Order: sequence, then structure tokens, then C-alpha cells
Amino acid sequence: MSSTADAGGFNPITTAWNTVAHYATYEDAQEAVDRLSDEGFPVEHIDIVGSDLRMVEHVTGRLTKGRAAAAGAASGAWFGLFIGLLVGLFTTGPTWLGLILGGLLIGAFWGAAFGYVTHAATGGHRDFSSTRTLVASRYDVVARGGHTEEARVILERAGLIPA
Repeated sequence: MSSTADAGGFNPITTAWNTVAHYATYEDAQEAVDRLSDEGFPVEHIDIVGSDLRMVEHVTGRLTKGRAAAAGAASGAWFGLFIGLLVGLFTTGPTWLGLILGGLLIGAFWGAAFGYVTHAATGGHRDFSSTRTLVASRYDVVARGGHTEEARVILERAGLIPA
């Protein structure tokens, strides 16, 4: 038996697909499950299943060596601050502030250097920044354990089953 089935989760191999309703957006499907919860429905028998998955990459801007260095400096500064705070736990007095500032500055410097070198090493490939999202074309609210009709009645009464 799979770990998904062991955890009481949705297992498409062993669970019958008892679709209550179809929705165009995840937010609409989430609203339907929220309504079921508000009505006292046992929502542990509900799953939201996304179908026809697509990966969408939203381009956020041009990536130059300077921007790569700046992004590297920012993430390096956070890491340096973390290390400075960690080491600072074992010191007292003004040395503590020096460790934090030193960690922040050294982290920013090395982060900027690595960001610049890493971007320069790509040789001009992928000169843009982006975010990636996994999106489904349709979201089904599915009921398990013989609760399909009960869920459908609640959602129809609430006007949350699309035509």
C-alpha cells in the first residue's frame, strides 16, 4: 500500500472518483470546500484534484550581471547575518555587534561575487528572471466514502455548483 493511502490521503488507484463539482479556478474550489466546512460537512472526505496541469513561467525582467550580483549580495547578506547571529550567541559586549555586521558584510560580498560569476558563466543564456507556477485547467472537488450526494446538495443550496 502506498504512503499516500497509509496517511489517509487521496489515492487515485484505490479511490473511486466521486466528483461533486468542477471549478475553473483553485480559489473557487477552495471556496466550495470552505462552505462545506461551514455547514458541518466532514471535509476530511474531500479532495481538490487539479487536472490538465501546465507549468507557467512568468518573466519578471531582464537579468544583467549587475542584477545577478545584487541578488547574490542580498541572499549572501541574509546568510551572513544568520551566521553572525549564530556565532554571536557565544559572545557578549560590543564584539556581538561586530560579529553581526561582519557576517552581514562578508556574506554580501561573497554573495555578490558568486552571483556575478555564476551569471557570467552562462555566456548570455537565460538573461532574464522569472517565476514558475504549476497551474491546472480544471479543479474537481471530489468526495470519498459515500459523501458525494450530501456534498452536492450543500453546494447546490449555496449556489456554488456552476452550471
